[in-house]
Amino acid sequence: MAKMTKKNKVIATKVEAGKAYAIEEAVKILKECSAGRKFDETVEMSFNLGIDPKYPDQQVRGVVSLPNGTGAKVRVAVIARDAKAAEAKAAGADIVGAEDLIEIIKSGKIDFDRCIATPDMMGLVGQVAKVLGPKGMMPNPKVGTVTPDVKAAVTAAKAGSIEFRAEKTGIIQAGVGKISFDDAKLAQNIAFFIDTIAKAKPAGAKGTYMKKVTLSSTMGPGLKIDLQKAA
Repeated sequence: MAKMTKKNKVIATKVEAGKAYAIEEAVKILKECSAGRKFDETVEMSFNLGIDPKYPDQQVRGVVSLPNGTGAKVRVAVIARDAKAAEAKAAGADIVGAEDLIEIIKSGKIDFDRCIATPDMMGLVGQVAKVLGPKGMMPNPKVGTVTPDVKAAVTAAKAGSIEFRAEKTGIIQAGVGKISFDDAKLAQNIAFFIDTIAKAKPAGAKGTYMKKVTLSSTMGPGLKIDLQKAA
């Protein structure tokens, strides 16, 4: 039998198997379990939804700006020309281009976390759909990444907006902050994201929509959230 590390022993004393925690209690436990670590862990959420995304009326997708941001540094690429390219650069985009950027993406070099495009560039963007699509980075008007207002889109991405999408198994995962965040601000982000996913319930969802919500940190335990207390 493998010997438990000191950190795992600490986790074992603080986490009760099968228990569902209130948001504030879960945040406190994650912080206690991360004490002493030399990096700022990301706090992540996982939603197990009662949907089948292969049906158009059971898809869950969108973008949300959390009240206190995510604490993550987001590199933004913008596919645009002329005045819109200049607007993107002024707004703080990390990479801006048109055909040249498309060629870079085709080569497989993805040195960014979010991709935004102006509507007139979608003919070009279609050439890299097979590259960006599997990575969840394909610009889409439904989540605000295909827009003429590149300034607003870049600003939102840099501020920590989250683009979410249910995978084929009905699971959504996203980072909602850093372990160094103030307890109240982290709890506010978590509650806000739960409310966002609840409001995104698709028309075709039947039975229990939000089956399970788990909160964790990069190297911490996974804690089931009590949705009754989160309401």
